[in-house]
Amino acid sequence: MQKLVDYMFSKKSLPVLAVLLIGALFFGFSSMGTNSANPPGKYEKILHNVGDILQEVHYSPKKVNDDFSREIFTKFLGVVDAEKNILMLQDVQQLKKFETSLDDEINGAEVAFVPAVSALYKKRILEAEAFTKEILSKPFDFSTDETIVMDSEKLEFTKADAERKERWRKRWKYMTLERFSDQLEVQEKNKGKQGFEVRSNAELEKEAREKVVRIATRMFDRLKLKYSDDDRFNQYVNTVTNAMDPHTTFFPPVDKRYFDEQMSGRFFGIGASLREEDGNIKIASVISGSPAWKTGEITVGDVVLKVAQGAEEPADLAGYAVEDAVKIIRGKKGTEVRLHLRKADGSVKIVTIIRDEIVQDETFARSAIVGNGKSKIGYIFLPEFYAAFDDPKGARSGADVAKEVIKLKEQKVDGIIIDLRNNGGGSLYDVVQMAGLFIEEGPIVQVKDRDGRPSVLRDRDKSLLYDGPLAVMVNEFSASASEIFAAAIQDYKRGIVLGSTTTYGKGTVQRNIGLDKETGMFTSNSELGTIKLTLQKFYRINGGSTQLKGVSSDIILPDIFEKSKLREKDDPDALPWDEVAKAPYILWKAPYDMEMVSKNSQVRVDNNPAFNLIKTNTDWLAAQNDKVYSLNLQKFRENKQKISSTVKQLETLNKLSKELTVDDLPGALDRFSSDADKLERYKNWKKNLRNDIYLDETINAVNDMIFQKNLAFGKE
Repeated sequence: MQKLVDYMFSKKSLPVLAVLLIGALFFGFSSMGTNSANPPGKYEKILHNVGDILQEVHYSPKKVNDDFSREIFTKFLGVVDAEKNILMLQDVQQLKKFETSLDDEINGAEVAFVPAVSALYKKRILEAEAFTKEILSKPFDFSTDETIVMDSEKLEFTKADAERKERWRKRWKYMTLERFSDQLEVQEKNKGKQGFEVRSNAELEKEAREKVVRIATRMFDRLKLKYSDDDRFNQYVNTVTNAMDPHTTFFPPVDKRYFDEQMSGRFFGIGASLREEDGNIKIASVISGSPAWKTGEITVGDVVLKVAQGAEEPADLAGYAVEDAVKIIRGKKGTEVRLHLRKADGSVKIVTIIRDEIVQDETFARSAIVGNGKSKIGYIFLPEFYAAFDDPKGARSGADVAKEVIKLKEQKVDGIIIDLRNNGGGSLYDVVQMAGLFIEEGPIVQVKDRDGRPSVLRDRDKSLLYDGPLAVMVNEFSASASEIFAAAIQDYKRGIVLGSTTTYGKGTVQRNIGLDKETGMFTSNSELGTIKLTLQKFYRINGGSTQLKGVSSDIILPDIFEKSKLREKDDPDALPWDEVAKAPYILWKAPYDMEMVSKNSQVRVDNNPAFNLIKTNTDWLAAQNDKVYSLNLQKFRENKQKISSTVKQLETLNKLSKELTVDDLPGALDRFSSDADKLERYKNWKKNLRNDIYLDETINAVNDMIFQKNLAFGKE
């Protein structure tokens, strides 16, 4: 998840840590050598340099030996042929001679494996294309009872041509069935309307199959003409880096420039990056403040099925490469694009977005006063831990949150809620500053590199900005810096954490390093490419890492993404959880019983019909999303309808029967007075808060704290 790569260094804010890190990197990188007797080619240079950097600098490198070679061999074939319908078992057996020599290639030997794979791949693609033309020349029978397995982990390479042809037949039949079912649905909705032409099932099937023919033609043209040897080599290098951990990534020079352009925000689009996975185009990240982010309906992991320019006929993205999909999604400022998304629960949703320049002017902290009739509670929304490191006068999340706290105190709120849901992280310095607003002084987080002892980052300010009841809202997409803040509040017992069972679980730090040995880490845009490398790990002040386990909520609130397998722990290559020594700290002496607050809240949640239905339906949806699908029209449509109705019910359950009160702070509307669009989005933000079932229970928990505090101080 590119958005979760978020630990930002600042020489001004972390001088000792940054200098030590740079020194260690430079020493390790400059010590790498080459064999000048036999000058390597470009592939050899890239692969060898990547291997050296991984071994010398990565936080926890695997040994590059025969076992690692076997791992890369298996993983790369799975990357090149995810659906296992191109290469055959006999091809894999032919390539077995490379199975234990890939470590030698990484250590400087001639790169021979990828060219061998490419030669076989090119041959098999032509055969698959011939299969496809034959298969799609005849109508499909959707009355038969058969299924297709779409989970690549459950598939093996085929032993015979007949088996491989059958796999392609099922794939094209499934794609035709999807489109045929959609056409039937449109016809049923419009039947009887004046001017609407009703067609036979045979005509609709033919039209659906012709659409798939166009998709197949585009896909095979791309695989034959655009999917080059260089592309396969780049995938191979990424397989090597990802095997160390999911966040260590290789960027070829072109990809790095494209990545920088996206992250810089100086283009017109929707503000979401894409990745290709299992033959699908998926949402890889969503930039806070972007048009995609503002919809509130686009989530990392969503599959982009189709893209329409306004009300025009949508373009089917099946068979597209990421760069081609991006070209369709981007467009002129102010124009409309509609994404057809398949969500993690299997439902399909159409999201309308107005393209705009990707600027992050709405990512800053904002606050309001919320309540459900019992108390006056301050609410602070923080979408990311932003920081303008290059601008001394630029916005800093830590300072901005402090300003919001001061405003809320002026309104004499009884408690404060910090909302970090979907906050992917950001500036470590600002996390420390922000946590320090709520404690007197002490350690906030520990940071450790591969060789050193943990560095303890502390709040050294003995003053305390706010000492009242405090709650932190999180979910599965609260990551990295968000997890550090939530963990610190939890470890000090300063406040209560509410949300999904755990947060995302990203407890690692990355930095971009160029591959040219002459310039080393100081040029991240090198001609050989760039490696984004995991260098450090975060640890809580109680000693446990936030890696993999994330932060467990004190109060668990059921949500629809709980079973979606989108967290760090769901990636088999994720670095493990471990712990270091505890940093000495003094627990907060709260005038309320946190355990009692948690128990009261859990009772309310357990007795809440909406939360119970969310949990039940989420479990059912998770069971349906096992990637085994019926190719029978009736069963396919029945299952699709059940998923659709369940998702609609979940969306209804997320809204309260009695709305919360959400009031502006004095002057809050002034910032939107000259921009009608921003004002409208601000009003929609407040509207969503009024119907937020999760915010409602968080308010209940804070009300319990306020009640206990008042009792302790003799107030009613």
